[in-house]
Amino acid sequence: MSSSFIPVNEPLLDGNELEYVTDCIESGWISSEGPYVEKFEQALAKRVGRSYGIAVSSGSAALEIAIASLNLGPGDEVILPTHTIISCAAAIVKTGARPVLVDSDAHTWNMDVEAVRHKISAQTKAIMIVHIFSLPVDLQPLLDLAQEHGLFVIEDAAQMIGQNYRGNPCGSFGDISVFSFYPNKHVTTGEGGMVLTNSEHLAERARGLRNLCFQPDKRFVHEELGWNYRLSNVHAAIGLAQVETLDRHVELKKKMGVRYRQLLEDIPGIFLPPCDQEYADNIYWVFGILLGDIYDNDASVIMQQLAEAGVGTRPFFWPMHEQPVFTGEAESNFLPGNMTGLFTGEHYPVAENLARRGLYLPGGLALTTDQQDSVVETLRRVLAKNAVSV
Repeated sequence: MSSSFIPVNEPLLDGNELEYVTDCIESGWISSEGPYVEKFEQALAKRVGRSYGIAVSSGSAALEIAIASLNLGPGDEVILPTHTIISCAAAIVKTGARPVLVDSDAHTWNMDVEAVRHKISAQTKAIMIVHIFSLPVDLQPLLDLAQEHGLFVIEDAAQMIGQNYRGNPCGSFGDISVFSFYPNKHVTTGEGGMVLTNSEHLAERARGLRNLCFQPDKRFVHEELGWNYRLSNVHAAIGLAQVETLDRHVELKKKMGVRYRQLLEDIPGIFLPPCDQEYADNIYWVFGILLGDIYDNDASVIMQQLAEAGVGTRPFFWPMHEQPVFTGEAESNFLPGNMTGLFTGEHYPVAENLARRGLYLPGGLALTTDQQDSVVETLRRVLAKNAVSV
């Protein structure tokens, strides 16, 4: 990769990260027992209005612990969007519970709220609300629906750190919520995640599950299986510094998104991210575009051409109902017997179109305006080359 290549993401570590990590090294506290873990948990929980935060090793780990904390398992169903990262469905399947899918809303690219009601059955135990890209799901109708039917709500707010829904922080809703701190998030620890809840009981279960279910009095006597999903003190130190700069980072992303929109709005045949909704502003965590019919090639071809021209991109999620590991098409499939052939005959046209025609542009916090200009200029050339009509 050339030095002029513009990556899809480059994090910004311009706060107290170095100071806090140096403190970890100098003090010798580099394991999960160091003081920054609790400081990070408390800082982020306070930021989103939760009583408890449990730091873990990844967003995927947070999802697995959240579902296990709710005691979901065989015979239970969890409703979620098909347009999401595989971690969401995988965490459900690993417990023996069954994922039940809904399509995306064509305007917001989030889960189709109206479709959820029609998927509720006697086996439904939870709704997993997954916020996608830069706008939250319209939460209130789903919260009302969950209350009406006595369902748990799991809020996957991995992409919504710093976002609000009707003035309240994303990550503060439902019985339990999760964050991811992968490098493209507004708060990054390199790798990491967090489970958040207002329930003391769920918090205690989550803490036990992340730590192999050690018991206080009989450490190596186990009554339940958990995971070693602990977060190190070093990672937590970076996370704490990132929380301190969160507001500034969100504003940087908003400005970047608004600028992209201004630069791209005259390009024919592409759909830009949805604008602000009455329940939330778009914070442009990522800036996605959707290719219209005037381009005869799908997103993968456009992305390859952009990469050859020095611009990194990333595709939208591939739908869960088309994942070989779930449909039974994979050569190696270790799913339980009752999980093979999931989603047979299911069809979700909006999500399928998003997967094939969607991509997002470089948008890391370290992206410069000159790089942004270069991205747009390159995108214009590539799209013009692929347009069949204007």
